[in-house]
Amino acid sequence: MQQYQIIDFHNHIFPGKIVHKAVDAIGAFYSIGMEGVGSPEDLLSDGKKAGISCFVVHSAATTPAQVQSINRFICEQAQLHPEFIPFATLHPFMENLEAEVEHILSQGVRGIKLHPDFQQFNLDDPKAMELYRAIDGEAMLLLHAGDETRDYSSPRRLAKILDAFPDLTVIAAHFGGYSAWEDSRKYLVGRKVYFDTSSSLFKLTPREAVDMMHDHGMEKMLYGTDYPMWTHEEELGRFNALPLTEEERRMVFHGNAARLLGL
Repeated sequence: MQQYQIIDFHNHIFPGKIVHKAVDAIGAFYSIGMEGVGSPEDLLSDGKKAGISCFVVHSAATTPAQVQSINRFICEQAQLHPEFIPFATLHPFMENLEAEVEHILSQGVRGIKLHPDFQQFNLDDPKAMELYRAIDGEAMLLLHAGDETRDYSSPRRLAKILDAFPDLTVIAAHFGGYSAWEDSRKYLVGRKVYFDTSSSLFKLTPREAVDMMHDHGMEKMLYGTDYPMWTHEEELGRFNALPLTEEERRMVFHGNAARLLGL
């Protein structure tokens, strides 16, 4: 059990009727076996065994038609489980964008999760720019960022978003560039953007990860598991292997996220 409070900023959950299909699809997309079930109940069980106290939960809509049902599910689960902090989804090509933004904000949603690679849009597409404009000042934006095999969410494209929306709070998952960490270093490190640690520590060496955290700024780092891709215990083991100070661990595990979320 950890001696710190831990806020896990990156967890995917799915309704029971599609949970196996959704988790299998993620595994197939990345050619990685999934470690978790993907249900709210399994998330809580797995996370609490590892000492996680709070979970940011989300799921990306691969089509515009999925947006409302996913957001309804995420909000319902947050009402059932006080440990959950709900992040809704949107899609750049959906209709009635402003109405959905107004609705989810009224439900207590704290942010928006987008996965351009799954949703198949470029981060800097003009329609995506309209989406960012609709949430600017209203909700933070959590993005899947980067992939060496795809360009939808490249750090280069994300840098354009940071330029266009300097007041938008953006969290770039996976150290700002899943499997494209050199591009993240080139375009994002040191900028006004948060990184989460999810689905990176299995590839980066401890020294590479810590050097990148220090160069970017420890005050802009958030802990994330990327459940159900990994178990919480597994990802926690990777994080605890990093040569960090006790104060740095507290910042990444809890302090930065608590400040960002107003907890």
